[in-house]
Amino acid sequence: MGTAAELEASLREFAARGVVEVRENGSRLAPLSKLFWEVRGSGEKPLIHLWSEHYNVTRRVLAITDNSDQRLALAIERFGCSKPDRMEFVLVDFERDSRGLSREQFCDRMKNLLAEQFPDETLESLTTSSDLEHSLSGNYVRGLLRRDSTATALLAVSDGESSETVEGSLTFGLLWLERLRERVARGTVDGLRLVVPSRAAKMIRHVCGALKPGFRIELFEHDSVREIFHPVDLSRAGNLETRVVSRQESERLLERARPALNPILSIHPDAMSLHASTQSEEVWVRFRGLTVACWNPNRVSLFFGKATEGLCESSLPKFKKLLHDLEVHRHPLASDTRHPLYRPQPERWLEYIVSKDVIRIDAGLDPRLVYEQVLVNAGGEHGIIDLLAVTRSGRLAIIELKNSEHIHLPIQAAGYWLFIRRHLEQGNFQRCGYFPGIELQTAPPIVYLVAPAMRFHPSTDTLLRYFHPKLEVIQVGLAENWRRGLRVVLRR
Repeated sequence: MGTAAELEASLREFAARGVVEVRENGSRLAPLSKLFWEVRGSGEKPLIHLWSEHYNVTRRVLAITDNSDQRLALAIERFGCSKPDRMEFVLVDFERDSRGLSREQFCDRMKNLLAEQFPDETLESLTTSSDLEHSLSGNYVRGLLRRDSTATALLAVSDGESSETVEGSLTFGLLWLERLRERVARGTVDGLRLVVPSRAAKMIRHVCGALKPGFRIELFEHDSVREIFHPVDLSRAGNLETRVVSRQESERLLERARPALNPILSIHPDAMSLHASTQSEEVWVRFRGLTVACWNPNRVSLFFGKATEGLCESSLPKFKKLLHDLEVHRHPLASDTRHPLYRPQPERWLEYIVSKDVIRIDAGLDPRLVYEQVLVNAGGEHGIIDLLAVTRSGRLAIIELKNSEHIHLPIQAAGYWLFIRRHLEQGNFQRCGYFPGIELQTAPPIVYLVAPAMRFHPSTDTLLRYFHPKLEVIQVGLAENWRRGLRVVLRR
């Protein structure tokens, strides 16, 4: 049997065994099930043609080098190249999703782009594999570039990823840099290069303003149409625009809403809280952090799980029953901690408790003046910052709360710190009615990261080491039963 006939017979038999993945020089191309294929020619060096909507590959087959139960390997030759390459058909347990494949394709494109745009550097490694032990996600392409005795950590994001993945690139870039500094024996890894999709660098550029002076970081946007990297000017880091919500506007909105909300607020006043949104002209009612009603100028909406009803004589008894159930099951001393009313919105519940007992976080904080959601993104509707407080000596304090491990908490807090520091310098808080009678210090805000002590992500300390010395961060670890009262068991 000639090579062409043997190859065609082997491919048909191999494809019938299960899920087969096509690889070229170690890089995945696609599942064989997604490709059309044919063997051309009858000689000893036939052509293999693989094609689909996204692929069109033709290679000359020099030899079949492996034909086992799990692998069919070919020595191939690209047109115009004299050096043999390798193509493999590998039996795998499951078919990779299209996003995983696009990351592999992006990784391959990055090899060529890096060689073209940084010809004086040598690419020593490039991978998309995850490394859970060191908190490194498989959503990114990670690599190491070397020039003489120094090296640069690389982390890149393809344009097919979500906005959350893009915004998380700085976190994972710093962790990748730290990992390389531990692992690389020759020379030093002295900086980080981030590559993100076109027009996606705004938030990352902003947070770079909170990194320590002298830290070498480069940010590029990848133009996938022209296949080129555009450098991002980091001199304007920290200048992302936000707006301080007017306290006077919030108070006026609350006063408008109170008459309509009083019938439900009076049922359990100690557990209920009001939260004004001047952007949407709404007031939200929460029961220990859980949203149960919403006022707008046209109506009061009551929330019964996924159902919503307007406040009226017929719905009020049903709503009172819900609040009774909440008082039983969403109570600090509730016995059934798995009840559906106990578990939702734990961070809102934690925010509710901290706002009413902030001196448990730090005795130096002023318990009279604690505000939530004081900023909004320019042009956006959603608020940012969990709680903004002030020390008894007049220094602003940012309190960021999490109930579970959150790898991006330090970077998120650093971005908020930049926002608050800028508005402090511009005098916007007192101009908008916050901290009446208090002379605010000009010192940068202090940041409190508050979470159950065992829920801080292991990478938190690593990320904090890259922050500006003026960004003072205090980690406050709470006992796990914080719903029954705040008890600090860790402070550093």
